[in-house]
Amino acid sequence: MPAESTLASLGIVLPSVPAPAGAYVPAVVSGSYVYTAGQLPLVEGALPATGKVGDGHGLVPASDAHDYARTAAINALAAARSVLGSLDRITQVVKVVGFVASDPSFTGQPGVVNGASELLGAVFGPEIGAHARSAVGVAVLPLDSPVEVELVLEFV
Repeated sequence: MPAESTLASLGIVLPSVPAPAGAYVPAVVSGSYVYTAGQLPLVEGALPATGKVGDGHGLVPASDAHDYARTAAINALAAARSVLGSLDRITQVVKVVGFVASDPSFTGQPGVVNGASELLGAVFGPEIGAHARSAVGVAVLPLDSPVEVELVLEFV
């Protein structure tokens, strides 16, 4: 099923792409690839949570961060669509890079970034959606976001 139809069947409406918060663009085309800028899990212009991901009191639970990584991937798809016109042009999800603002004792970054990977698999299917990935723990992210996701996509 085409990606645009799959999004609709999953009940996902891609948001408007927010204006960049710095000297960059949300997505750029180079050859037959789209590179997205790092996308935060913004919902209607606001973060659903802030802070470090971890298992202790006052930390963002990993299960919530997993969902935020999914939202960040949706925002990255919106950025890609803004330069491609349609996600149906994507022939391969090449790479996902996920950053997780982590409490020093937290080591579950791969599980958090699975939120993005699982969404891409659902939207594009097991062949096109299969991708290389990095899941990186960092000290802090912009706006104190718990996660940030960027994509590299091949298209025709």
